[in-house]
Amino acid sequence: MKIYTKSGDKGTTSLIGGRRIPKSDAQVEVYGTIDELNSHIGLLAAYPEHTESERAFLQDIQRCLFGIGGFYSFDFSSGKAFTLPFPQTDEVERLENAIDEMEKSLPALNHFILPGGTQAAAQAHVARTVCRRCERKMTGFAVPLAYAAQESIAKSYINRLSDFLFVKARYLNL
Repeated sequence: MKIYTKSGDKGTTSLIGGRRIPKSDAQVEVYGTIDELNSHIGLLAAYPEHTESERAFLQDIQRCLFGIGGFYSFDFSSGKAFTLPFPQTDEVERLENAIDEMEKSLPALNHFILPGGTQAAAQAHVARTVCRRCERKMTGFAVPLAYAAQESIAKSYINRLSDFLFVKARYLNL
């Protein structure tokens, strides 16, 4: 199979289900931003400061982002059920547990901090800001009510992920 299909040359793309929409559509903005975030998480995972278990955790985050990206690239007008792998509530809790664990070794935060520090920490901050943009795009896109439960998990996951990335940056700078 060739990587190029030429079907997008006129500025449209296919949703899961086949319907074509403009590449400038708000839905494409959402899943495109999720894809960008996923790439930034991949870059963060590549830094040698991470243990194998930390790298595996970041890769698990990437898998969750694939599920959320798949959800937002789904043709909601099809009336079909979304059946691709998708993170569940326990994945949100897993992020919360990771945040709590890192915060045990961090000093209390009583002022704003500048994004930066080590290269890995700076990358975590970049991923955090892309995550926040992703959250804004998700909030601005109206998912039909029939998919509200999955949308709620996706929004919670992305919100918690931005918190995780903020704490991860502080942890890496420690």
